[in-house]
Amino acid sequence: MRRILTVLVAVLLAAAAVPGAAAARAEPGTSTTGPAASDGTAQGWKLADRIRHRVRPPKIPDRKVVVTDFGADPTGARESTAAFRRTIAAAAAKGGGRVVVPAGTFLTGAIHLRSGIDLHLAEGSVVKFSQDPADYLPAVYTRWEGVELYNYSPFVYARKARNVAITGSGTLDGQADATHWWNWAGATQSADRAELFRMGESGVPVEQRRFGGGHYLRPNFVQFYESENILVQGVKIVGSPMWMVHPVLSRNVLVDRVTLESHGPNNDGVNPESSRDVVIRDSAFDNGDDCIAIKSGRNADGRRVNVPSENIVVHGNTMRDGHGGVVIGSEMSGSVRNVFAEDNVMDSPNLDRALRIKTNSVRGGVVENVYFRDNEVLEVGQEVIWINFFYEEGDAGAFTPTVRGVHVEDLKSNGGRYALYLRGYERSPISDVTITDATFDNVGTPMLLEHVRDLRLTNVLINGEPYDT
Repeated sequence: MRRILTVLVAVLLAAAAVPGAAAARAEPGTSTTGPAASDGTAQGWKLADRIRHRVRPPKIPDRKVVVTDFGADPTGARESTAAFRRTIAAAAAKGGGRVVVPAGTFLTGAIHLRSGIDLHLAEGSVVKFSQDPADYLPAVYTRWEGVELYNYSPFVYARKARNVAITGSGTLDGQADATHWWNWAGATQSADRAELFRMGESGVPVEQRRFGGGHYLRPNFVQFYESENILVQGVKIVGSPMWMVHPVLSRNVLVDRVTLESHGPNNDGVNPESSRDVVIRDSAFDNGDDCIAIKSGRNADGRRVNVPSENIVVHGNTMRDGHGGVVIGSEMSGSVRNVFAEDNVMDSPNLDRALRIKTNSVRGGVVENVYFRDNEVLEVGQEVIWINFFYEEGDAGAFTPTVRGVHVEDLKSNGGRYALYLRGYERSPISDVTITDATFDNVGTPMLLEHVRDLRLTNVLINGEPYDT
């Protein structure tokens, strides 16, 4: 019979047989051991290799058009929205191609990409986005915190596009700041946010969920919706109103060598949502919220759409500030599976967590097959590994979440309040968690474990002391 480990708080015992070890205050008859890990971890990483192999850049026709040839102003003195639109239309009429933004500063409203288009930012180019919300109307079909609606257009947007890209070495500057976009967070957007969530829970048709002008739901920066064969490569993205790169209901997505720096509210870096076959590699994150957050829709609306995020590989990235490095949730009602994070470096006292899974019984959903290996956490502020079923509303709903199959290998970390912070439900324990060849140094408290089943620690050191089960 499998038995549940329930440890409310792990503390240092000065008189323990192993000095500095954590006390597992278990219920009578419980055990800290589970079945030995099988070869499933090795098989999981073989799947990661297959995902890396099949995610390929889009095929863009070998022709180019230049935005200045269609009237774009490289001084930024006047808005070039119409010029961007004309350039993209001209390229699309020929079957696609590279839309080149040359060196200079260009002011624009929303840019809508089409199939076969590569928006290419040449060296020395800066695309600055208007601070006037009217420049992101008419409203478009989008998703906001996991709920579908019509809202302000994302700054760069594509829907139902194939073979689409943003490349180059230039900068996309959203110009969000304390008096533009960011000031909508919190109380200003609260009424619209509540109304949108009410519509989602009540099943109001998406066509009737009209926001945008006169409302205060911030747009995302770059969003690909119901699209496939997507590349974001080389560019720098700064000053985002909200989430920065947001593929939704999309597949075959490659984010490569991108720099994402923005410290406003909800300024997540890359958020794949209900998307499949995604590779995020060799990129730099410095964010006001999660660096990478994998999502699949929120609550009733997420269950209505019911598309998971799956087959996602995160490797070779650097992560500085953020609420979490690699994160799943909290909008995960459509479930998440097959997530692989490898060879990433995380280093900041303002990075709260390395691996974070956040959910509750209002969200529901299943998270399974999460693999985290060869990641170096040079400095972290709070919990190194954090899985929490009591996020936001906590246990207040009818949709019990499941988290199973989380495998951490070859991890070195420094700092934090906890090495492991795992809080499940009694009726739904976090299950099949393995920590192998891991060193957690300078941790305040080794562990907090609550309703965890089949936790296996192998060659694990916390503050220099062994914690094998």
